[in-house]
Amino acid sequence: MSPLPAPRRRPRLPLSWRRRPSRWDAQEPTWREASPALIAAALKTASARPTGNWYVVAGSREVRPGTVLGRTVGGLEVILWRGDDGALRAGPGACPHLGAPLRDSPVRCGRVVCHWHGLALDGAPFAGWEPYPAHDDGLLVWVRLDALGGESPMQSPLVPARPSLPGAVGAVMSAQGVCEPEDVVANRLDPWHGAWFHPYSFVDLTVENAADEGFTVRVSFKVAGRLVVPVRATFTAPGPRTVVMRIVEGEGEGSVVETHATPLGPDTHDRPRTRVVEAVVATSERTGFVAARRAAPLLRPLMSAAAARLWRDDLAYAERRYLLRSTGRFPG
Repeated sequence: MSPLPAPRRRPRLPLSWRRRPSRWDAQEPTWREASPALIAAALKTASARPTGNWYVVAGSREVRPGTVLGRTVGGLEVILWRGDDGALRAGPGACPHLGAPLRDSPVRCGRVVCHWHGLALDGAPFAGWEPYPAHDDGLLVWVRLDALGGESPMQSPLVPARPSLPGAVGAVMSAQGVCEPEDVVANRLDPWHGAWFHPYSFVDLTVENAADEGFTVRVSFKVAGRLVVPVRATFTAPGPRTVVMRIVEGEGEGSVVETHATPLGPDTHDRPRTRVVEAVVATSERTGFVAARRAAPLLRPLMSAAAARLWRDDLAYAERRYLLRSTGRFPG
């Protein structure tokens, strides 16, 4: 009998040393590979996928017991709160009596109590006020808005596959910009910009496979100096407002980054606004990751800050793309 192959051994440390790092301006240009037609085809494929009218509105931790969270989705005022049983509730943000902004109202005994005249809503239909279907997946909260989405409704949202949360560390970041959801998704479906536009985070990026169904990328996450963490990752768009990056090889295999783009409605200048809600779910087979899970309350702010730094750049990309599209100057 042939001997069994030796199990793959992970290095003691997840870091690699770049022996011959190139300067930012000496790296291989990626503009030839970053085909506008390919990005547009991937965006078109994503846009054709159903959502069931579900929109990501916030992180689960943002909807705290005893308080109302107000959001605007596609120009609609939405409120979210938790009932006495901890279950998520959602509905229109205007009081059915005289239209008071319920986002400013308190929650008492699981009911939203209007601060204008004391009308209390427990999440059941009342006087023309109809609740919205809501879903808490443990990391993000979703609201189904059938009038806005216009699709055939689904009973629950299509939540991307993730590592089990009890065995992972999850963090959520939110940001917003002047653009439409498609501009955010197009940014994520352009992995070629990573090492050029984010040199403080990514180096040695190579797109190994590119199709309208998704991309496979080899990239190293920069730690400090020449120290990096090399991985292989896939980018897929399971819907018109969602892109998922999943590490399929290397340190943190199985970890995911979900990017959700939710339309907010026009600003005072009638320009569209979009909220980016990004969830990072990190996991590892290393024994030391148990300690990382215990330190999750300390790690979450750091993970959110790292995502926010990237999105300061990426929202500039998305906003620029929208500006050019809206003025007929976009070359793609």
